[in-house]
Amino acid sequence: MQELLAYLQDPELVARFQRRCGLYLMEGSNRGSGRITEEKPRGQLEGSWDHQDRNSNYEYKENPAGPVQDCRKPRYEVRNWLLHFLFLLSAGLGHEVFYITCLPCIHWNLDPFLCRRLVNMWALVMYIGQVMKDLLKLPRPPSPPVVKLEMRVDAEYGLPSTHAMAATAISFTLLLSAPSRVQFCFQTGLLIAATLSSLVSLSRLYTGMHSVLDVVGGILITAVLILLTYPWWESFDSFQLYSPLSPIIALSLLLFLSYTYPELDHYSTTRGDTTTILGACAGSSVGYWLNAQLGNTFELQGSLPVPLPTLTALAVARGAARSLVGIVALVGTRQVVKTLSLDALYFWHKLQKTDKEARRRKEIEVPSKFITYTAVGLVNTILVNRVFVLLGLL
Repeated sequence: MQELLAYLQDPELVARFQRRCGLYLMEGSNRGSGRITEEKPRGQLEGSWDHQDRNSNYEYKENPAGPVQDCRKPRYEVRNWLLHFLFLLSAGLGHEVFYITCLPCIHWNLDPFLCRRLVNMWALVMYIGQVMKDLLKLPRPPSPPVVKLEMRVDAEYGLPSTHAMAATAISFTLLLSAPSRVQFCFQTGLLIAATLSSLVSLSRLYTGMHSVLDVVGGILITAVLILLTYPWWESFDSFQLYSPLSPIIALSLLLFLSYTYPELDHYSTTRGDTTTILGACAGSSVGYWLNAQLGNTFELQGSLPVPLPTLTALAVARGAARSLVGIVALVGTRQVVKTLSLDALYFWHKLQKTDKEARRRKEIEVPSKFITYTAVGLVNTILVNRVFVLLGLL
């Protein structure tokens, strides 16, 4: 078993996959030679690696006494542009911009019930995945031999891949929840769910951000979480919507989890990203509860499951208008609340607004992100649909 795990974590597996897809690292690019890396036998990579926390955000040395070569922006050659753009697009499905647009669009254009399920499972798997990363502290694949196409999260650890976890959780939670709400071909839905989650997972190998072990581990962990929680989905729905304790628990528990996130000896984006997700979940949970108390959840009515809406020109135009208005509302909320919360926290802690590094401090980052995305969740669940009614879009 140990040999299998070591094999799956081998960065040369990732480099081979990249080369099969037409992505080649150019060796010696900093010295101007520009030679393209070809296949090397597994385990025969030259050089040594050195980093304070065993993570991938380190520098490569040709030999222990030799000059340091900066590998943060390696040169590479793309030989298959179709796969290149396909995997970059797929990788984008795991970023904040996608979550702040796609999940709310399901709420606005399909069924808030489905969006609520997705947000709950998304927050659960992402929190567990992020915490596991910072507790296990397994490094990402080094470069070389892999090509790294993303640098923002390179200071994070590798196992498990939270992109793979989120994609699998969202795709299959939607697949398992939708049959009770809308009529569709389950086999077609299964094919779409498997395709989307596979593309996102493979994109993490293509971008050089995860090993095969990271990706497979993320998928398996998510599968286990879905199997364990699935029998309780209906009970949790009822508690979330109708229990008087629901908003109190949502806000207090998720804020507590944000503040008690594992500490590292260097700054990583995992704490901030996790707080963002927990804040959005808290705001959404309170919003869904308040809608239920007000007697209008905006969920599908009538005899369920209902047929999927016909895609007429008018339906598409109204859906596009709802999405545009909703995205403007959420992005505007995010910007206003983020600015106000940061100003208030800087004033409270007597910090200069020009000190950008202060945003990484726990006492600034956690409350700012939690307040901002709680507000985003509240606006999405409570206000946006009511604006649609006023505008005649719903």
